[in-house]
Amino acid sequence: MSHAIPKVTDAEFPGMVLGGGRPSVVDFWATWCAPCRQLDGILEEMARSYEGKISFYKVDVNESAGTASRYAVRSIPTLLFFDGGEVVDQAVGAISREDIEEKLRQLAAGG
Repeated sequence: MSHAIPKVTDAEFPGMVLGGGRPSVVDFWATWCAPCRQLDGILEEMARSYEGKISFYKVDVNESAGTASRYAVRSIPTLLFFDGGEVVDQAVGAISREDIEEKLRQLAAGG
C-alpha cells in the first residue's frame, strides 16, 4: 500500500514544514531524477513507520525553486531534516536505508 508523501510548494512550505509542530523530513526531488524515484519507496516506508512522530514532505525543485534556493539545494536528491523550524541534518545524493533510519532515529529522539 502506498503512503503518498505530500508535495509542498514555496507558498505552503513555511506553514507546513517550519510551523508544523513536529520534526520533518523534506525530500528535494524532480520528476526526471532517477535516484529520486529510487528513494521514493524507502521514504514512503519510513513515513509509515514514523507516522505521528515525524512529518514527511516533498519539494519539486522545478516547481518550487525558491525553497530549493533558500536552502542551497544544488544536487538532488537532497533530504533536509528539520526540528523546531531549523535544519538539523541533511543527506545529499544516494543514501542507504540504514543511514536514513539512523538520521530518523536521531531526529525522533530530539536531535
